[in-house]
Amino acid sequence: MIKINIVGIHKGEYPEGITLKEILDSINFNNLKQIAAGKVNDKIIDLTLPLEVEGEVEVIEISSKEGLKILRHSASHVMAQVLQELFPDTKLAIGPATDNGFYYDLDSPHTFIPSDFPEIEKRMEEIIKNGYSFIREEIKREDAISLFNKRGEHYKILLLEDIGDDHISLYHHNDFVDLCRGPHLFSTSQIKAFKLTGVAGAYWRGDENNKMLQRIYGTAFPDKKALKHYLYRLEEAKKRDHRRLGKELDLFSLHEEAGGGLVIYHPKGTLLRTIIEDFEKKEHLKRGYEIVKGPQILKLDLWEKSGHLANYLENMYFTEVDEIRYGLKPMNCLSHILIYKSRIRSYRDLPIRYFELGTVHRHEKSGVLHGLTRVREFTQDDAHIFCRPDQLESEISGVIDFVLEVMQFFDFDFELELSTRPEKSIGSDEDWERATNALIKSLKIKNLPLNINEGEGAFYGPKIDVKLKDILERSWQCATIQCDFTLPLRFDLAYIGQDGGKHRPVMLHRVILGSLERFIGVLIEHYNGAFPVWLSPIQAIIMNINENHIEYSLKVYKQMQNEGIRVEKDLRNESLKLKIREAQLQKVPYMLIIGDKEVKEGSVTSRKRSGENLPIMLIEEFIELIKKEQEINLSSKKDCY
Repeated sequence: MIKINIVGIHKGEYPEGITLKEILDSINFNNLKQIAAGKVNDKIIDLTLPLEVEGEVEVIEISSKEGLKILRHSASHVMAQVLQELFPDTKLAIGPATDNGFYYDLDSPHTFIPSDFPEIEKRMEEIIKNGYSFIREEIKREDAISLFNKRGEHYKILLLEDIGDDHISLYHHNDFVDLCRGPHLFSTSQIKAFKLTGVAGAYWRGDENNKMLQRIYGTAFPDKKALKHYLYRLEEAKKRDHRRLGKELDLFSLHEEAGGGLVIYHPKGTLLRTIIEDFEKKEHLKRGYEIVKGPQILKLDLWEKSGHLANYLENMYFTEVDEIRYGLKPMNCLSHILIYKSRIRSYRDLPIRYFELGTVHRHEKSGVLHGLTRVREFTQDDAHIFCRPDQLESEISGVIDFVLEVMQFFDFDFELELSTRPEKSIGSDEDWERATNALIKSLKIKNLPLNINEGEGAFYGPKIDVKLKDILERSWQCATIQCDFTLPLRFDLAYIGQDGGKHRPVMLHRVILGSLERFIGVLIEHYNGAFPVWLSPIQAIIMNINENHIEYSLKVYKQMQNEGIRVEKDLRNESLKLKIREAQLQKVPYMLIIGDKEVKEGSVTSRKRSGENLPIMLIEEFIELIKKEQEINLSSKKDCY
């Protein structure tokens, strides 16, 4: 007999080998179908897995983050069964859960299109309604290879060849079997609300040298209300797609003839970017940063010394000049290190904060390129802080404050994630532990919650990633704070201490917005292209009713330009209705209408992009209105900068 404590639910003594589901059944637990799995000693297990040691067991509700992942992975198995039933000769690759749903990669003679989804969903509903049990089975690896070989599942065999364990797990439901670590729900009937959402191409194992497979996406939620809300956000996301809005608002373009992942900014997009860059320079200077600039290429021996060649090679581009090999920079840190080394530093000089809007190049695979959010050339608001060890926590704290203030300034919510040492890394265990503890301590002092992302740190140090959340509750990786003891050692960085001896500084790598390209893409979608007045590339557009009003319209245009208002004019021989409609589509905050009355009185009639008409006012009054609104936008969050 073993003692089992189901936290917050029940305590009892049971025979060894009993399952969590059997215990919950025995006590007539009412919400069993809302439970996805159990957790024993931080390990998530199936409700139907035999319990062999006594202790505490937590239940994981389907509505929790962990539970949603299990729900969605179970739904992907149901979808995979149906795909093979309805479309014979379909071979399965992988089908994981994602942050927002699930997908399955497959190789099929049938080309899937969205019109296939209703038939697939109908059969999935039948399987779900029948309430088939998900059953875990552990077998020898060679037996699994034999099983999938008989079934012609080539991709499963390739996966098994990479598994070193002697025994592996399979999951069955109905007549379907799949290679899977689990865990899963105990029954298909627990899948209450699901929807197939899209189809795309995906290279096997993400390698563009491998075969292109088909990927079918779906999502699942604990109830239909949650699914409906998600589908609304999904539809809204399509409307807000920055690639479409970027074209419609004439902000930027991407051209295959120029090359994948290379952004060409149009005048309005360049102005938007310039406004953000000017804002960043101002905020960094106020916080004691010095603006620097490094070259685009550096000799290969520097990249070798830093560890980039050994740990970041596949992401870099290279060139040769005078028979000397150079690396196109994927990061800005080496130039900043060389600036630090350019003269002797005293303990009194520290901390030193170098800031650069540095353009970098990274070799992203063509399959992952996506508008502005995944490109090959981008600019980072990059900074490197060189500080004494006793200054480390206060500097980390200052960066955290900076990041969170800016996120609030742009109306973003956020969550924090601590990424620890990856398998491919440099530096001693002691330095990694010191760096990780410094990041954790700084967060604890501020009482900020965080998630742990094991093994996803930079190769030279652990990091805090700030995942901002936009108006549609989507997460975006932008800001990061990385703590580095290793590069200062490799480049023999030093400062003269109070004792007259040489000491090693600590280096913080950090970005606030991250990639400007990605941040602008996120901003476009967050605001749906309707930027606040201070950020809008065009703040007002002047439109005349007829040719008699052109001269006065040009006078208003010039006067507003002289006052620093970002203004355009539309003096075409077109109807006022058409001009207003086009300005609204361009999401210009204000439209100024010039007619006989305005010419006579030296005034303007203004209209907001929302359709609201404002009272007629003098030109000077309107200019003051714009300036005041811009000041309100900035000063309403003045504590943030």
